[in-house]
Amino acid sequence: MSYQKITIVGNLGRDPEMRYTPGGQAVTNFSVASNRQYTSSTGEKVKETVWFRVSAWGRQAETVNQFLKTGSQVLVEGRLTPDKASGGPRIWTRQDGTPASSFEITAERVVFLGGRGDGSAPGGGPDNYQSAPMMDDGFEDEIPF
Repeated sequence: MSYQKITIVGNLGRDPEMRYTPGGQAVTNFSVASNRQYTSSTGEKVKETVWFRVSAWGRQAETVNQFLKTGSQVLVEGRLTPDKASGGPRIWTRQDGTPASSFEITAERVVFLGGRGDGSAPGGGPDNYQSAPMMDDGFEDEIPF
């Protein structure tokens, strides 16, 4: 048996988008930017941002769509969803001709972080966070995009 789990913390890059599969299952897609800052061997401060595309399902999708917006801070636990053709990240060519790729996560748990007043969740805050309901299993092959 094999097992994988990824945990990220970051901020939404845009408002979530919710759709329904032909079978009536809710799915919400959103992007999360995870930032890290470090000092290089030459003493230069480097800022690194990694983007993740996240899909949430069922009641969790509805809750995420209702409470999160651009800039909301979240913790996402889930599994990486590989590109079916390559087995790795999804790779494409941008409009300007440069290559790009994205890491895609199917959320198992989404925790709303952030302080009160930022719109990320009712009663949000580090000591008072809200978790969206868990996803319903078995619908990850119905992503409508």
